[in-house]
Amino acid sequence: MSAFLIANIAPIMFAGLVVFLLLGFPVAFALAALGLSFGLIGIQLGLLNEALFQALPERIFGIMANDTLLAVPFFTFMGLILERSGMAEDLLDTIGQLFGPIRGGLAYAVVFVGALLAATTGVVAASVISMGLISLPIMLRYGYDRRLATGVIAASGTLAQIIPPSLVLIVLADQLGRSVGDMYAGAIFPGLVLTALYAAFVFGMTLLHPKAAPALPPEARPLRGWKLLARVFFVLIPPLALIFLVLGTIFLGVATPTEGGAMGATGALALALVNRRLSWPLLRQAMNSTAKLTSFVVFILVGATVFSLTFRGVNGDLWIEHLLTSLPGGQIGFLIVVNILTFVLAFFLDFFELAFIIVPLLAPVADKLGIDLIWFGVLLGVNMQTSFMHPPFGYALFYLRSVAPARDYLDKISGKRIAPVTTGQIYWGAVPFVVIQVIMVAIVILFPGLVTGNVEKIKFDPSKVKIEIQTPDYERQQLEQSAPPDFGTPPAGEAAKPGNTDDVEKQLGGKK
Repeated sequence: MSAFLIANIAPIMFAGLVVFLLLGFPVAFALAALGLSFGLIGIQLGLLNEALFQALPERIFGIMANDTLLAVPFFTFMGLILERSGMAEDLLDTIGQLFGPIRGGLAYAVVFVGALLAATTGVVAASVISMGLISLPIMLRYGYDRRLATGVIAASGTLAQIIPPSLVLIVLADQLGRSVGDMYAGAIFPGLVLTALYAAFVFGMTLLHPKAAPALPPEARPLRGWKLLARVFFVLIPPLALIFLVLGTIFLGVATPTEGGAMGATGALALALVNRRLSWPLLRQAMNSTAKLTSFVVFILVGATVFSLTFRGVNGDLWIEHLLTSLPGGQIGFLIVVNILTFVLAFFLDFFELAFIIVPLLAPVADKLGIDLIWFGVLLGVNMQTSFMHPPFGYALFYLRSVAPARDYLDKISGKRIAPVTTGQIYWGAVPFVVIQVIMVAIVILFPGLVTGNVEKIKFDPSKVKIEIQTPDYERQQLEQSAPPDFGTPPAGEAAKPGNTDDVEKQLGGKK
């Protein structure tokens, strides 16, 4: 039995983690418990040294001292303040008025506002809940297909996962050991392409099923002409200015992501104050939610650190590396297996858990295979975005279910009785958008320049590297210049006597 454990402790440890996660045990505690338990087993089997766990406090303190992770509470706080101060409501109302006259106008407005909220809030829950509360009742009032309405709201909310300042991109950059700014630069074009794919799907639905996304009637569009244009201008300027303040300064190299997050949080407070929507209850709720999410992230990271310390101690990283590098097809085979694995695990784990558990195991293998880690991180980010949309465990679907009407109600505007939105309709509405996200994964693989073309790289020509070797004469001169001072030449016959240091000690002030 001992011989079997010694030979297979790494795969047994990994299988134990899968079992704990499937049982629904909290991820942070599952990781830490497995790390400590298998660490003790490894010590008993002679695979590990007790001194290995002396590195654990330093690793945990290293997490607390990680400046990059400071961006998580800053961007979370910024998003919550903007969402609860009514910016999302203003955007959806105004852009809905703008696109209202065309078929699918409300769906286009949701996609556009979802991208804007993603670029300002970076929080999926805030985007989905805001658009679900504001847009879904209007869509139901005017006869939108329930599957299209719920699907486009949930999918547009998940754009906050891939469009900077995404929280998952911060975590991925930290786990991959790469710059958050480079990760943001690499993700911006895939995020915009995915937004365009969502809009293209809505357009296709309006062509195939015109009644699924009707235009708004004139009475639903009170703003027209210059009043509408002025409203659009004044509503769009504040979020666009905030986007430039946060992302523009990061991309221009003026600020780090952490500094950009701090400026964004300050800007969000300023916008809420200018709009006279900043209050103590709002501030307290935002701070409480930020503290909860940040604690959640840090606890998972601490648990992952404990697990990875033991896993690497028993050569689990080498087992994973050998397993993945021996796949047929080289890079392509590795990418196919990794994306299938991530897609399947996304049914059960959210993106934070995937980032902390899977990425540290995959990154060294990807680096060894010559895969650009920025591109690899963006690819995983797009794939992990499906974790929000997977029926039946997608978090975006849960968020939408919490605000969608669960029973019929009387609409105050139209006076009609509106039927409830069923969970099945939400799930079926998510399926086409999950397919679109999978297509986006294939696009990133087929066109890597979509990511790497926007990331600045330091290029150099190895043939122009010049190495100067010092000549012997130069070395002798340097040695002469650095030689100790001459304390005098001993009398003849005494130079060879050992221990004759009287003159030296006298000149140094020493005693015999």
